[in-house]
Amino acid sequence: MIRYALRCHKAHEFEVWFRDSAAFDKQKKAGEVSCPHCGSHKVEKAIMAPNVASRKGPSNREEVERATATVAMLRKMRQAVEKNADNVGDRFAEEARRIHYGEVKPRNIYGNTTKDEAEELVEEGVEFGVIPWVDLPDA
Repeated sequence: MIRYALRCHKAHEFEVWFRDSAAFDKQKKAGEVSCPHCGSHKVEKAIMAPNVASRKGPSNREEVERATATVAMLRKMRQAVEKNADNVGDRFAEEARRIHYGEVKPRNIYGNTTKDEAEELVEEGVEFGVIPWVDLPDA
């Protein structure tokens, strides 16, 4: 395994582990390496100091890999929601109620709501989910 310090075109710095240098090159070429902060695929290797073993405990490699995978999954989820649902913006609570009470034809929606509105929807038995909304990569 090899750890690279990487930097995106917006100067965000992060570290990622790869099986070997060829794996980094292959994944970068395939567009699979992205900044966990902004999603940019414009990523280059940054200068880094050599890794010197210490007795401070385990590395955070698994933590970084888990976080990177989570952000990638949340981006895919956002893309799926945007593709398959109508954005009702700040009218989410109102539109969810209209669907729940049969005032309009049922459809998939997404949008924004306040904490108080969300609590009222729960009290009324309106089913909905909350998804952490991560930024999509720059085009």
